[in-house]
Amino acid sequence: MLTDAKEYIKGFVRARSGDLFVACMIFLVSIGSFGLGRLSVRITQHATVRITGKGAEVSTAAVMRGDAVKRVSELPEASAGAVVASKNGTAYHLPWCSGAQKIKEENKVWFASKADAEARGYRPAANCDGL
Repeated sequence: MLTDAKEYIKGFVRARSGDLFVACMIFLVSIGSFGLGRLSVRITQHATVRITGKGAEVSTAAVMRGDAVKRVSELPEASAGAVVASKNGTAYHLPWCSGAQKIKEENKVWFASKADAEARGYRPAANCDGL
């Protein structure tokens, strides 16, 4: 019984050796392509640029997190000051933080520095990095 199965498999492989070779090559090429694709994504996600300094020093630098890239020069300008708060709120934000972008323009209160905002009773926003 076992020898019959062995002979059957050998006959099957001999009769279809060309087809089996093509199928194996397609399988190996697809696995290799998938692996190279995964490797290329993994390498690009770890390319992080850190920005240090003040706004004027880093006006052309880029911050990369995952797929989102923002140029510092494209971020909202703090024309009237360095930090912004809502006249109805208790926290102050940097102009490019998400909390600052949600404040209506008529409710924005600008301060020249963090110290000025804290002197008026505002606290740093918890979700704004850099404060």
